[in-house]
Amino acid sequence: MTVRRAHSADIPALLRLLGQVLAVHHAGRPDLFRPGTTKYTQKELLGILADENSPIFVAEEREVLGYAFCILKEIKDHPLFQDNKSLYIDDLCVEEGCRGQGVGKKLLSFVTDYAKTLGCDSITLNVWALNENALKFYTAAGMLPQKYGMELRLK
Repeated sequence: MTVRRAHSADIPALLRLLGQVLAVHHAGRPDLFRPGTTKYTQKELLGILADENSPIFVAEEREVLGYAFCILKEIKDHPLFQDNKSLYIDDLCVEEGCRGQGVGKKLLSFVTDYAKTLGCDSITLNVWALNENALKFYTAAGMLPQKYGMELRLK
């Protein structure tokens, strides 16, 4: 299995996997997530692929088995926060039938090495509470909570 930077020919696979992520989120929180959609459209993906600060990496073995959408974030001269450079994982997905086979670990390891080459201080991401498998995966990879998002559901 190899991990590489995604290109426009990967868009159909990216959309397929984005649909799988949406299905997990919709099943867990149908009050928040619309069915049958994806986080990004084909047009938006073309724009992301062209942005050097928002790399998408894909793991492939004859076909795309997973992806990691990343965003480089930098804080400089902020009145409250220390200077910081981080790589934010906007989305990470492994093909349903390949989960538990090391694809996610390979992607996360690649992203970690990439962040180190950029001189990042950290890698950050958000996990929906409904996605217990993702939370277990990231915890097993050594990630720790940075902050919590809370809600009081009124409906």
